[in-house]
Amino acid sequence: MKKQSFSNKINVLVFTTWSFYDALIQTYTLPYLKLIKKQLPEGSSIHFITLEQSGQRKSAAPTEDYTWFTLPYHRFGAKAFIHWIYSLYQIKKYIQKNKINVFHSWCTPAGMIAWFFHRKNRTFFIADSFEPHAHSMVENGTWKSNSIAFKLLKHFEKKIIQNADEIITIAPGMEHFMKQNYGLNRKIIYVKPAAVNLGTFSILNRKNDSLIQKYQLEDKTVMVYAGKFGGIYLNDEIFDFCNVCFQNWNDKIRFLFLTSEQKELLLHKAKERNIPEKNFIIEFVPHDQIANMMGLADFALCPVKPVPSKKYCSPIKTGEYWALGLPVIIPSNISNDSEIIAQNNAGYVWKEISEKEFLNSIHFIEELISKNSIQNLYAQIRPLAEKYRNFSNAENIYQSIYSKLTSN
Repeated sequence: MKKQSFSNKINVLVFTTWSFYDALIQTYTLPYLKLIKKQLPEGSSIHFITLEQSGQRKSAAPTEDYTWFTLPYHRFGAKAFIHWIYSLYQIKKYIQKNKINVFHSWCTPAGMIAWFFHRKNRTFFIADSFEPHAHSMVENGTWKSNSIAFKLLKHFEKKIIQNADEIITIAPGMEHFMKQNYGLNRKIIYVKPAAVNLGTFSILNRKNDSLIQKYQLEDKTVMVYAGKFGGIYLNDEIFDFCNVCFQNWNDKIRFLFLTSEQKELLLHKAKERNIPEKNFIIEFVPHDQIANMMGLADFALCPVKPVPSKKYCSPIKTGEYWALGLPVIIPSNISNDSEIIAQNNAGYVWKEISEKEFLNSIHFIEELISKNSIQNLYAQIRPLAEKYRNFSNAENIYQSIYSKLTSN
């Protein structure tokens, strides 16, 4: 491998495959770029790529922490590779112009692109937030196991494992998955679950008086779910659970969905189960309002599909729920979150997706919130976010990796 010198400055190109305005950029990428910037020598720079749909592309991001480089978005698959030929040429010119000497990719689709350039000149390559994305897409029904998209991404995931200079996974246990599914032995040193801003999500966001009045939540039990329906998440099963909740709590229960999904579609699913529309609050709000909205809840739902690959994911919403002191209902084997919740009496873990388990979880939550004040639950659950979802964990990892470069 070609030895590089980093004595003067480090110019980092961060590869992503999301839009700048996607929550995964705003909450799961940009905060980490600030941490990386702190580790770089004076005069260094960070550049990052996003993929924007037609009409949404911009030329610069409003900050001095990084330079924003956009490319057109094409849905992943064989046809996308045709469109990517020109994009790859643009990236190549960008790398040369800005003297990039470190590639830092976010998740495996972006890692695939970073690997393509890494193999050319052996630029130092950090594969961040590595997870089995290809297997996940098959297990959640988005791709077929014999599809070109699956075979391509799995192939490149193997290449990333073999060639990345550093790999950061988002959940423990990836060594076993790599051995079982790729036939590769690689020791994983760095594990970085999705962190949460502990200042933004805290007890100060719980039960905002004006919002309680606005949504008429006095004396109501509120369940919150912030996220999408389908794909990597459950869909109809969420409403089956809501139905069991309604049978138990009747008019006392309110379901707070913070989502970009079509309200009419969600209410139709509720109507099919004879749950009144008044029991639902469905809002899409800016991220700076999420904490206060989540804080209206008494407990939270994290309905990630319990497929094998999700043992190696890291739901951002779990950390946000914990930071607010909310008990969480979650399926089994979701990252190590399910295990942490069970061990700390911080919610309920569904052993299976069934009406029986739905009812068991409701009874558990009902007893938990009736016997504990908001303050008591906060004191019990908040430390989980402080321990497992603290940005200091990521900062320590970046310091360890980038200090190796600056000491060369």
